[in-house]
Amino acid sequence: MILIHNTASGEKEALETVEKGHVRMYVCGVTVYDDSHIGHARSYVSFDVMRRWLMHRGYRVTYVVNYTDVDDHIIDRSNQTDEPWEVIARRYIASYDEDMDRLNNLRPDITPKATEEIPDMIEAVKAIVDKGLAYEVEGDVYFDIEKGKQWFGTLKHQSIDDMRSGARVEVDERKRNPHDFALWKSSKPGEPSWESPWGKGRPGWHIECSTMSSKYLGIPIDIHGGGMDLIFPHHESENMQTWAIEGKALAKYWIHNGWLMIDEEKMSKSLENFFTIKEILDRFDPMVLRFFLVHTHYRSPIDFSDANLEEARQAYERLATFRLALERYTEFAEEEVEGLEEQVEANRLIFGRSMDDDFNTRLAVTQIFELVRIGNQVMMDHRLSKRLHRIMEDTFDELTGVLGLEFDLVGGEGASLVAGLVEYLIELRHEARDAKDFEKADGIRTKLKDMGVVLEDGAEGTTWRVER
Repeated sequence: MILIHNTASGEKEALETVEKGHVRMYVCGVTVYDDSHIGHARSYVSFDVMRRWLMHRGYRVTYVVNYTDVDDHIIDRSNQTDEPWEVIARRYIASYDEDMDRLNNLRPDITPKATEEIPDMIEAVKAIVDKGLAYEVEGDVYFDIEKGKQWFGTLKHQSIDDMRSGARVEVDERKRNPHDFALWKSSKPGEPSWESPWGKGRPGWHIECSTMSSKYLGIPIDIHGGGMDLIFPHHESENMQTWAIEGKALAKYWIHNGWLMIDEEKMSKSLENFFTIKEILDRFDPMVLRFFLVHTHYRSPIDFSDANLEEARQAYERLATFRLALERYTEFAEEEVEGLEEQVEANRLIFGRSMDDDFNTRLAVTQIFELVRIGNQVMMDHRLSKRLHRIMEDTFDELTGVLGLEFDLVGGEGASLVAGLVEYLIELRHEARDAKDFEKADGIRTKLKDMGVVLEDGAEGTTWRVER
């Protein structure tokens, strides 16, 4: 049984899909006016792991992530650069796809673009207007939140009255209520626009996702996801629109990943404390960033810093060197270590129970390192049989694969390359010792040890092994 923390109830609930064995999952996509930042990486890696685990558990998953390719930000960027807005959108869609591929996220099954779905959005707005739940002012159409207040607060867990008393909202005297939100926005001269019953304009942000999710997945969908910052107003508004049109909630389970902090302060463009994914991948391997993100439970805040990334790099390298050690291991024992197979299976089962409990990658990762600890010990003692070696190798690949972790230097030419690099560093160490540059020699030995590679000097030369 898979348990999911549902934002709507505030509790963990057992997953029961609308269609048996099929999970229909929608995650709000990026607005494509700039390179994606590490907050995006945090969110989309989290949902990629969820998707992988659901598939691993035997579910068929239909995964939809949209692109918002027309928006005030895109128009502003176009005005600033004199570059057509369509060109800007296409460039940053390609940039986002490249980032997700480098992070080893599986491509979504469906990736609708807002601009290609506008006729359906117009029909959705018309349906709300026809039911008397929206009104038009000078070409703009607003959802009348007072008339839909019975659906408000599903996710935010506040009433309209609570919002009135506590929230500061930008005043627009044309609105009946400050919290009314745009379903359709009239366009200014020179802006992208589409014909509609209310004149030329473009859809509001919230109507995009509720329209696309219902079109491609039906209503209700099983899982709707995104970052915590989308709970209000975006997801709350999506849900209200769907109730207005369909008479039912948009989704059964609402999942939101936690904040990404920069040196213990919430990441924000206004604070200028954000980094793009590309900036980080210029300095760290994509799998190091991915490990850093999956090592924390998706609902917990995660503190991003160079020190924490460096710690993640060292941990990932311990996994990589262990996988390499398995690849290179040839001194198979005839007798099997009693209880080893049961221990490996226990690690696998605890990993599974952790993932079933609201995708708890934090606990799941500890089981991988426990497997590494046990495996290293039996390899160091030359007690690993061929059969148990295969079981350990398959289990390690299964568990790391569910998390989307890859070890590019494992197997074939990759393994030879890593081994060759270690041997080359050992040769440099010997040269340093011969030159009596002991500081350099000791530095090479220490660096290798930090990576989990232990050198042993003997009468027949220096050998190496993976300790962690």
